Amino acid sequence: MPYLEVFVYLQLLDFLTTMMGFRLGGHEMSPFIRWLAELGPVAGVGLAKIGAFLLAGVCLRLRKQRVIYWANYFFAGLVLWNLLQIMRVLA
Repeated sequence: MPYLEVFVYLQLLDFLTTMMGFRLGGHEMSPFIRWLAELGPVAGVGLAKIGAFLLAGVCLRLRKQRVIYWANYFFAGLVLWNLLQIMRVLA
């Protein structure tokens, strides 16, 4: 199940790059995550990641592994976006 391992790594990378973006003065673009981040950046993004893992568990339970496979592309795009924003700030 390499798609599941990729999902876990992408969640970790998204969390880390989002935290780095916050530290560099960035802000969250997603209204839902922005709302969760009112609890604190780590708590808000952490809750979002817990939600992502719960949804992945539902997909596995329902034998909809393809959803996780395609979600990996979305999260890879998010990580890339975060990295580009971090590089823009640091440049």
